[in-house]
Amino acid sequence: MIDFTVPSDVTELADEIRAFVTEEVIPYETDSRLTRHGPTDELRTELVELARKRGLLTFQAPKRFGGREPSHLDQAVLYEAAGWSTLGPVALNCAAPDEGNMFLLNRIANDAQAQEFLRPVIDGHQRSVFAMTEPDGAGSDPAQLLTTALFDGSQYAINGRKWLITGANGARTWIIMANVVPNDFGPSGPTLFLCSGDTPGIHIDRVMSTMDRNYVEGHGVVTFDDLRLPTSSVLGEVGNALRYAQIRLAPARLTHCMRWLGAATRAQSIAVDFARTRTSFGKPIGEHQGVGFMLADNEIALQQCRLAIWWACWRIDQGARGRHESSMVKASVSEELFRVADRCVQVLGGIGISDETVIGMIFTDMRAFRLYDGPTEVHKFAIARELLRAP
Repeated sequence: MIDFTVPSDVTELADEIRAFVTEEVIPYETDSRLTRHGPTDELRTELVELARKRGLLTFQAPKRFGGREPSHLDQAVLYEAAGWSTLGPVALNCAAPDEGNMFLLNRIANDAQAQEFLRPVIDGHQRSVFAMTEPDGAGSDPAQLLTTALFDGSQYAINGRKWLITGANGARTWIIMANVVPNDFGPSGPTLFLCSGDTPGIHIDRVMSTMDRNYVEGHGVVTFDDLRLPTSSVLGEVGNALRYAQIRLAPARLTHCMRWLGAATRAQSIAVDFARTRTSFGKPIGEHQGVGFMLADNEIALQQCRLAIWWACWRIDQGARGRHESSMVKASVSEELFRVADRCVQVLGGIGISDETVIGMIFTDMRAFRLYDGPTEVHKFAIARELLRAP
């Protein structure tokens, strides 16, 4: 039997998070430091300090690092509250890519690596990146990895090019995926490396112009030019990067869904209020069936998405592997929430495509959500492949 009862302490924390976002974060949505490339590092730092003062910073962190370590199901409630503003997760330090990177490092990093690269991210003092995606190589299919790491017995020389690397500009904790080429000194294959962002050999070529603007410092194009790293920089074991990536991506797909559910619920709230007060043809527009039905469709979709997320989280908390479930939920929720945002724009009419409300920003960011951590079609491909395997 599935029990979706939310514990009272989780409900209270969610209410506290929602109040914080409403009272202290939403006013920053019109701040000039929320740029076309996302929030600046300066804005992020200011928001993080607000959350720190409220005792809410990085609430999802492991208990060994001072966090509350909520279950996946509890996270679903808390992240939805944080997502009421797209800046909420930034302030609370539970936004991508840091949230997923913290999860991975907590699982894989050794003690020395955790102290140097994980703790400062948990404390909100530095940001992190996960450098995997490449212009002509790794992306939805990480097996096409082209970035190489040549091992000479004492250090690795990494060369290659990455793009769409979220938050690369100014990040200090770097997780880099590179293919260790066959050598005479040890194992080879796709491997994760840890290093500081100011290590010689890392070059930020530019920040890309994209339609979304909710991630700190946007998405960068990066070149690794003879980046030299010691053996101590290997995260986990050589050759296991693809397995580690799935450890990170399966729950990260769900936390994306949780945060965007909060944003979509905010958009629906704005649309409902507008439909109550805006009149046409002698009555509020919400009383016209065309508008009322859109709002009803939204409410149905939001609840279905919520239940799907909770189900997948419950499965992970029960010990299920979670990859198949997270793919199904990511594919369905990202598509449904985009339709919710689209209908909200339609309800508001001309004002919906302006910056008079946040609905326009939520809509454009929601379109990008359909691609984060794998586009819908790739998830469907993976699901179908699993279904067609011999019993």
